[in-house]
Amino acid sequence: MKLQRMRIEQLRQFRKPFVLDNLQPGLNLIHGPNESGKSTLVRAIRAAFFERYRSTAVDDLRPWGDSAAAPTIELDFEHDNRAWRLTKSFLQRKRCDLVVGTDTYSEDDAEEKLAELLGYQYPKRGVSKAEHWGIPGLLWVEQGTGQDIEAAIEHAGDHLKSALNSMVGEVASSGGDDLIEAVRGQRDTLLTGTGKPRGDYQKLEKDRAHYELEIEQLKERVHKYQEQVDRLGKLTHDYDQAELERPWDDAQRQLEQARARYQQVERLQQQQEQEKATLAQQQQTHRLLQQNKEHLEGLSRQLEGRKAELNRAERDLTVAEAQTPAVTGRLTEAKAAYEQAEKRRKLAGLLQTRARLEQDVRRLEQQKQMLGQNLAKAREYHQQLEQARQQARENRTDSELVRKLRETGNQLNEETIRSRTIATRLSWQLDADASLTLNNEALTGQGEQQLLEESTLVIPGVGTLGITPGGEELASTRRKLKTLEESLAEQLKALGVASVAQAEERLSAFESAGRAQKHAEDLLKSVAPAGIEQLVSEQSEAESELEKARRQLEATPKPNPDEEVPVLEEAEAAFARASAALDKAESDAREHQSGLSALKQARDNAQTEWQRLADEENSPQRQQQLRQISADLTTIEKQQAELGASLERREREIREARPEFLRQDIERYQNAVNQLRQTQEQRGRELRDIKVRLEAWGAEGLEEQLNEKEAEYDQCNRRYQELHRRARALDLLLNLLTEKRQALTRRLQAPLQKHLNHYLSVLFPDASLEVDEQLRPGTFSRGTELGLITELSFGAREQMGLISRLAYADLLREAGRPTLVILDDTLVHSDSDRLEDMKRILFDAASRHQILLLTCHPEKWQDLGVPPLDIQVSKEQGA
Repeated sequence: MKLQRMRIEQLRQFRKPFVLDNLQPGLNLIHGPNESGKSTLVRAIRAAFFERYRSTAVDDLRPWGDSAAAPTIELDFEHDNRAWRLTKSFLQRKRCDLVVGTDTYSEDDAEEKLAELLGYQYPKRGVSKAEHWGIPGLLWVEQGTGQDIEAAIEHAGDHLKSALNSMVGEVASSGGDDLIEAVRGQRDTLLTGTGKPRGDYQKLEKDRAHYELEIEQLKERVHKYQEQVDRLGKLTHDYDQAELERPWDDAQRQLEQARARYQQVERLQQQQEQEKATLAQQQQTHRLLQQNKEHLEGLSRQLEGRKAELNRAERDLTVAEAQTPAVTGRLTEAKAAYEQAEKRRKLAGLLQTRARLEQDVRRLEQQKQMLGQNLAKAREYHQQLEQARQQARENRTDSELVRKLRETGNQLNEETIRSRTIATRLSWQLDADASLTLNNEALTGQGEQQLLEESTLVIPGVGTLGITPGGEELASTRRKLKTLEESLAEQLKALGVASVAQAEERLSAFESAGRAQKHAEDLLKSVAPAGIEQLVSEQSEAESELEKARRQLEATPKPNPDEEVPVLEEAEAAFARASAALDKAESDAREHQSGLSALKQARDNAQTEWQRLADEENSPQRQQQLRQISADLTTIEKQQAELGASLERREREIREARPEFLRQDIERYQNAVNQLRQTQEQRGRELRDIKVRLEAWGAEGLEEQLNEKEAEYDQCNRRYQELHRRARALDLLLNLLTEKRQALTRRLQAPLQKHLNHYLSVLFPDASLEVDEQLRPGTFSRGTELGLITELSFGAREQMGLISRLAYADLLREAGRPTLVILDDTLVHSDSDRLEDMKRILFDAASRHQILLLTCHPEKWQDLGVPPLDIQVSKEQGA
């Protein structure tokens, strides 16, 4: 089966018609970014085959928000040398049409025809699921399911076995199967497929375990009952003694005494904190008064310092003003040197620009000439390419049909030669005037003829002889000759030729045209990689650039020949030095002016500060402040001494009282009171609980219940042992019968195992993979490693799943069943080395099957050897 074209409309994101055509019979690489529609294309193919056209459970096909949509899918494919076209619409316009050659099917007949062709079934109701998909469910891999192959094989198992049986024939009688099924039926009433009990056997096992649990629980309750009786006596003695002694009252008196002592210490600590705060406040006041006193006494020293600063500022200002003429002169000289250097640099740049433009003109003229030559060659090669294509169209021939025609012709020649060896031979030699009549044809002279069919020989004057060639082999040869002659005629008609030789000539001409087309394409790409239109565009662009360069050259003035033109590098270096010198001179001038302003400001500030201090030193308020500050300092120092002595006495009292131990005593006595009361309350509650519990257990009759349960357990255990022995015996018998059956089944597995080994040798050269009775890949071995395929890593399971699917496809192809392989974003977990091996496997399988590989990572498949098909580009072109 070869999918050639698909068209979808009003389906999910494809609201407008989208066409995917020119699909190759082998490998097809279809790529696009996420949400570009790859999975939608796969869903469309699945819906076209799997979903009933009248189904109401396919709302996922509807474009979002479009309740009036009618999702439509149209597929063109080829199978068994016949063209098939399927058109199916859902929801608002339910319809299914199938055209096979000249035959037409509609509605349910069309769907059943497709299901019979591909090997799947439709659901009775609702959406199609994996259990209905059969062979396509095995070969069409959805995104992220490449490693999950067991369920797909199970759903396609009947179709695979049917294909194997058609190849190797039935290898086992049904009698053995009936016996196995009978034993399995009896075993399955007692055991599950994994050997677990079921039915009555399972119920007895559960009842047996339930009895054991109940007996154990009853024994435990009897034991606890005895323990509770002992516990009741001890608790009663402890409770009565505690009520008599009341130890919690002593602990409560000690707690009250500790609290009273601690409250006294707390009052002392509060008084201590208050006096500490008062002392800190007095110390802060003392520091402020001392600072004010030092400030007032230090005014004379500050006045002398300010006078010295004023004299120094006036001297610095005088020196700076004397340097102003020299700084201005250096700035004027630097500006003149800069203007001269700039003029010479512009002159050198003009000369270099003209030289560059002249060089560009020469380069563009050469480029224009080269492009013109390439354009002429490209047009010549393009003409050769069109001639090759025309020859290929005129002689297009299917090599497979020619091969089949050649085989039919050879078979016809062989059968003709063979018929001559076994036909009845009639020879004659007659007188000159004598003649015979064979099948109404006159015979004269001498000759020979081979007879394959019943004939009549008339002898004049004698009568008529009937000749009947004998033997079943001759009749079979005659029928085979007729069949081969009719087949040869049909094949010649299909190819439109008169003979095998003419077909060979057309095929040779077609292949020769293909080689010529490839050669012409290579020559065309060598001179026009991007096409002739691009080459014409490049030539026009080169002409435009050449004209532009010529205009710029004409617009650039020539330097005066008498004027000395410096070298550009030297002129730029001289300009840079002059620019740097000018920047230095300007910077020096700015710094000098800024320094001069700063010195003037400093002189003015020093003058102001000196005058302020002089006025303050001579004021009468300063003397009064000094006398008042001295008196306040004496008073505060006396108060500080008195507070210090009081704090020391109280600190000693607090330390001797040990407040931290008093807090611990309060906590300890409180905990003791609570613990003693809680312990007594807990004894009371436990006494009440034990009394109630013992009364309840005594009323239940625990020992009588234990005896009854043990008797019921014995009866259940005897019946369980009977079914246990029967289940083991049936399981053993079934295993023996199955082993005999498996020996016959291995003949059925051999063709599939051959294809698996073919692919496995590429991926794991020294490994083997066995197929179980249900045709599922099971045990995997490599060297000393042995395990199940499900125990491999995720990436390895994905790879094994793919090669298994390709092996099933080869098997189906040998059995004459249609195959189509669809891989949606598969092998994403393969490392680079394994991915390279899988590419070899896919390329090999594509020689036998059509493969649609959809991916969002085209860069990983660029060495696959097939042209990629970009969905996004196709959508934009269709729009």
